[in-house]
Amino acid sequence: MNRAAIFPIIIAGTLALITAMVGGSITVLNDWYYTLQQPAWAPPGYMFGIVWTTIFALIALAGFLGWQKAPSRRTAEIMLGLFALNGFLNLAWSFIFFRMERPDLAFYELIALWLSILALIIFCGRFSKSASLLLVPYLVWVTIAGTLNYQIVALNGPFG
Repeated sequence: MNRAAIFPIIIAGTLALITAMVGGSITVLNDWYYTLQQPAWAPPGYMFGIVWTTIFALIALAGFLGWQKAPSRRTAEIMLGLFALNGFLNLAWSFIFFRMERPDLAFYELIALWLSILALIIFCGRFSKSASLLLVPYLVWVTIAGTLNYQIVALNGPFG
C-alpha cells in the first residue's frame, strides 16, 4: 500500500473511532433504561457492543473505499459530507434516547438516520459498489434498532 492510501485510512478510522467513542459516552445504561420493558426478541445487551464495533469498522472501510474510488474531488467532498451528517444523526439518536430519555422522539430521529444511511449506500454505489455493500449491514442493524425502538415506545410510552 502506498503512502497516499494511508492518509484516507487513518482519517476514516479515526473519525469512525471518535464517533463510536462519543456515542459510547452518550449511551448511559442507568436505572431508567433498565426499567424499560423490552420486547422478547430484543438482542442481549452484549450484542450491541459487538455489532456496533463491527459496523463502525465497516463504515470506516466504506469511507476509505469511497474516497479511493470517488471520480472527483467534489464527489469525495459530497460523500464526506454525507458521512459527517450520518455520524451526527447517529450521535443525536443516542443523545435523544439515552440522555433525554425520549425513545419516542428518538424513533423519529432514527428515521432520518436510516435515510442518511440509504443516501450513503445509493451515493457510494454510483462509484464504489464495495463501499455501498459495506454499508448494508449498518442499514440492516439500524432497521432492527428502529423496530426495537418502536417496540420500546409501544411497551413503555407515553414519554415526556
